[in-house]
Amino acid sequence: MNDPIAKIDIFIVALAQDEPYLGSLRNNESINQNGYFVRQGNRTVYPRNNRSLVVRLRSESGVVGWGETYGLVAPKATAEIIRDLLTPFVLTRNPVDVERIHDELSDLMRVRGYVGGFYSDALAAIDIALWDVLGKQKQQSLAQLIGGQRMTSIPAYVSGLPRDTLLERTELAAQWAADGYDAFKFALPVADDGPLKEMAALRSRLGPSVKIACDLHWALSRQAAVSLDRELEPFCPWFLEAPLATEDIAGLAQVAHEAKGAIAVGEEWRTLFDAKLRIDREACQIIQPEMGHTGVTQFLRISRYAESKGLEIMPHSTIGSGIFLAASLQAASTFKNVRYHEFQHSIFRRFQSFTTGTMACESGDYMLPDGWGIGVEPSDEMQGHMTLYT
Repeated sequence: MNDPIAKIDIFIVALAQDEPYLGSLRNNESINQNGYFVRQGNRTVYPRNNRSLVVRLRSESGVVGWGETYGLVAPKATAEIIRDLLTPFVLTRNPVDVERIHDELSDLMRVRGYVGGFYSDALAAIDIALWDVLGKQKQQSLAQLIGGQRMTSIPAYVSGLPRDTLLERTELAAQWAADGYDAFKFALPVADDGPLKEMAALRSRLGPSVKIACDLHWALSRQAAVSLDRELEPFCPWFLEAPLATEDIAGLAQVAHEAKGAIAVGEEWRTLFDAKLRIDREACQIIQPEMGHTGVTQFLRISRYAESKGLEIMPHSTIGSGIFLAASLQAASTFKNVRYHEFQHSIFRRFQSFTTGTMACESGDYMLPDGWGIGVEPSDEMQGHMTLYT
């Protein structure tokens, strides 16, 4: 098969919502002149209006593949890396060499911070699109390309409860539970009464059998994380996510060893090297690879390594148009240690119509996309929100 890539297009996709991600602004949170604000609970910048970055690869014979990465912050930075640097090294390449292409693109910037966010995200978008083209060329789904589906559906956990009061958040969780969802995760930056009261209220409202996790958004110290683990123990937390600053690997290992509950990390990882630094120190029990950051190639490498160590896999999925979510579900379906997949209901439900295909999340489970490649493409509605980057 010789059908090389002939053209690459880059799009910034508007994903505007009525309220910001995670809910309304809190005290001392304000939007600046460029449309950004900082969540005080984790000191992280977010845009008022969400965006995503999508790429379209076209082969010489006309086969089209789609990829996606994060476009939340400075999306033109990632777009320019693709346009100016990566495109010339991808054009004329054969998608059958997708992993080789990925590694060669990584090598281009190895001595200049290749693990950096914007560069790795650019690689992720290209990588997903190459796998999508390859699947269509071979008339196979992504799952078939990488070994075959083990699951035709994946349990979903409800991520985030974007309401202003604790009572409203518990009622929202109860509504999802009534719809068949049995696992939830709340976010520390918008748990206004503190994580202990948030967990206690949710446990009281949802009952003893529902799983409840807490996303700490990298905001705590080592001591505070271990103390919180002890405080939450009576409420049987499912897991604590991202307790410490990501660079504190030794601290993460200490927390994982001292905590009685499970520690989940990995959404910010870009490569297997990031994963090994934590997994080899037994610094987590659950890994959360994020397809929008890893692309398919690194997602597979991270998950295979984690599975070889007996760790649970619960892929992360935050803000996107549905392209990288489809790739994540396809890849996740091939692993036996995948327990759940994140369900960002405030994003997915709002933009579900942005992609074609069978991908859905109903009654507690994701229905996987079918068809060749990743199984979805931008719908006519989504194309009305796409701006070509030139």
